[in-house]
Amino acid sequence: MSAAQKTESSHPGTPIPDSNAYQPPVIRRAEVVAFALVSMLIITVVAVLYVAKAFFLPIVTAFIVGTMLSPAATFLEKRGIPRAASAVLIVIGVTGGLAFIVGLISAPLMEWTTRLPELGTLLKDKLHVFDRPLALWHQIQVLFGGSETLATTRFEMPKIDWVQPTLEFLSPTFTEFLLFFAILVLFIASWKDLRRAMIMNFADHEWRLRTLRILNAIETSLGGYLITVTMINFGVGIATGLICALTGMPNPAGLGALAATLNFFPIIGPVAMFVILVAVGIITSATLGAGLLAAALFVGLTFIEGHFITPAIIGRRLQLNALAVFLALAFWTWLWGPMGGFLASPILIVGLILKEHLMPTDKTQLPPD
Repeated sequence: MSAAQKTESSHPGTPIPDSNAYQPPVIRRAEVVAFALVSMLIITVVAVLYVAKAFFLPIVTAFIVGTMLSPAATFLEKRGIPRAASAVLIVIGVTGGLAFIVGLISAPLMEWTTRLPELGTLLKDKLHVFDRPLALWHQIQVLFGGSETLATTRFEMPKIDWVQPTLEFLSPTFTEFLLFFAILVLFIASWKDLRRAMIMNFADHEWRLRTLRILNAIETSLGGYLITVTMINFGVGIATGLICALTGMPNPAGLGALAATLNFFPIIGPVAMFVILVAVGIITSATLGAGLLAAALFVGLTFIEGHFITPAIIGRRLQLNALAVFLALAFWTWLWGPMGGFLASPILIVGLILKEHLMPTDKTQLPPD
């Protein structure tokens, strides 16, 4: 009698174990505890970043922007300019460029701000074309049981009580600006020493080499991202200026500079620019159709740029997944506002580089569908 038969005879009704049968993985208590601890750590970090936004946002922005600008400091250093002087020159140059763009935008903005009551009345008068469609819609509501008082409602301009909170949300404080520029200069000036300290912090040669590769990849990728996105947005600004000039919009240079600046903030920036073009076009044009022409052409421009040009260039260079970019944009915009949206893609790039070097995966063939 075989061993299996002896076992079956001694324990009747017990199935013989099959070693080739698939056994589902068992979730151990230690794995559940580890997952819960990691989840609590992530929630705590997000809460701290949200509450201490005024402190962490300038620091993270300075680190990201400083890493992007470090290759320029290295280039100047190789030409005989000290690293500290290179950092100051780069920050002054970037600040000067931003000041020039702000100058192009602020001049017409200040003019339009002084005429805000007049422009509001003019916009309200031109939007009375929507009174009849709104009245028809209210009649339909009344027909299906709505309030009869709604049928006589006319198109009303929204109140401007949201302007001041919006500006406070978009504009960092003076302390945040000061902290950002101070950390940016110090970071660029001491980046070589920081690199060396992070590399030499590991005693193992393999980890030193891995850290060096990670830092080189982050610096190269963020520098390439800054150059590429800047050139794309510069092209969007020029195209928007040409659209505004051809459609008779006032101050096309300022509107083009505004479009280039807002395009650094994915999704949020183009939507804001579309609203601005609609408002300016309706106010300055004789007819509603002529006023919406520039905004319609801008929508076509951003559609081509967002769906063909930018994905082709950025995706080819950095291999970013569109869904990951959108989720990162939504999360960091919710956490830190518009500046979080600006930092979303660079932070995603840094995260993907860290994952690639710290948790490499073997390229295995997937089974066919």
